[in-house]
Amino acid sequence: MLTIDNYLESHYIHRSNWLRAAVLGANDGIISISSLAIGVAAASSTREPIVLATVAGLVAGALSMAAGEYVSVSSQTDTEKADIKREEMELREMPEDELRILAQIYEKRGLKKETAMQVAKELTEADALGTHIRDELGINEISQAKPIQAALASGASFTAGGVLPLLVILLSPVKLMEYYLYGFTIIFLIILGAIAARTGGSNIGKAILRITIWGTLAMGLSAIVGYLFGVKI
Repeated sequence: MLTIDNYLESHYIHRSNWLRAAVLGANDGIISISSLAIGVAAASSTREPIVLATVAGLVAGALSMAAGEYVSVSSQTDTEKADIKREEMELREMPEDELRILAQIYEKRGLKKETAMQVAKELTEADALGTHIRDELGINEISQAKPIQAALASGASFTAGGVLPLLVILLSPVKLMEYYLYGFTIIFLIILGAIAARTGGSNIGKAILRITIWGTLAMGLSAIVGYLFGVKI
């Protein structure tokens, strides 16, 4: 039996928070670690420096991604809390003004003036603060910031993405490592783009093209830097 909760949960937008952090982390892990490894491989004739640089980059990148995501989303949470606190004060001090504001919001969405006011009154009686948080501030369960969830998703996905090029480094021959890294990284990015697009309900072809182009640019520039400034070690 279809219920309102099941219906809402079936929409792709409910996956946007964790999907954004997970895709960003995995994509950054694959491209960053591959680009780093390609740059070092272009200036190295042995495997050890490449592995060392890659592992160091993987650990630092995962921690940096998690910390950065946590700080960023926490700032959004602080702003949301400040707005909610202000809304509580305004509802206590000027309830009639807040009611009119709510009615105007519904009127702008297409309701007649009388209907908008009636809806505003009924929703205010049911849950005044919750209604203003949702309809005036635009904060809901989908858009509400979740710092820990975003940090864990970002850090874990970066690690998962970065491990893939690390495996290529451990298994491929040193002389051809740049080419192996580029080829397998493109494959990894294509798979990631397809999974992300399918999970989010977007166009798979566009997602693959976008992620492949930017990945190729990043790895190409890293290889150029390695060749130009590297000294064979």
